[in-house]
Amino acid sequence: MIVRDLESARLGDRLVNSNGWDSTRLLLAGDEMGFSFHITRIHEGTSHVFHYKHHFESVYCISGEGSIEELDTGVVHQIRPGVMYALNLNDKHRLTAKSEMVMACCFNPPVTGNEVHREDGSYAPAPEDA
Repeated sequence: MIVRDLESARLGDRLVNSNGWDSTRLLLAGDEMGFSFHITRIHEGTSHVFHYKHHFESVYCISGEGSIEELDTGVVHQIRPGVMYALNLNDKHRLTAKSEMVMACCFNPPVTGNEVHREDGSYAPAPEDA
């Protein structure tokens, strides 16, 4: 059984900070669950383009408000507590926070914890996919 405390994880190397957001990786590839699980905070008033070309992601909004724009179609969806979205087509998207958003996120394949966003908003493929 794996048990981790969010606040304790934020004090160590499981917290990844970036420009306008941070993510605490509670489960990683090394935990061998087949997915990774993160609590991500998108800072108020920020907007970010992501494009996970090699990962599927599902996201559930715990708190805050904002929007997600499908960049291929221009369709905008409102995000608020209780709303889930899934990037089942490796969708390129823009996430904009009206207020700080706290999101629970799952990635498949799982991230290792060492990924950084590349210029196009994606992570590199997992080593076994390369």
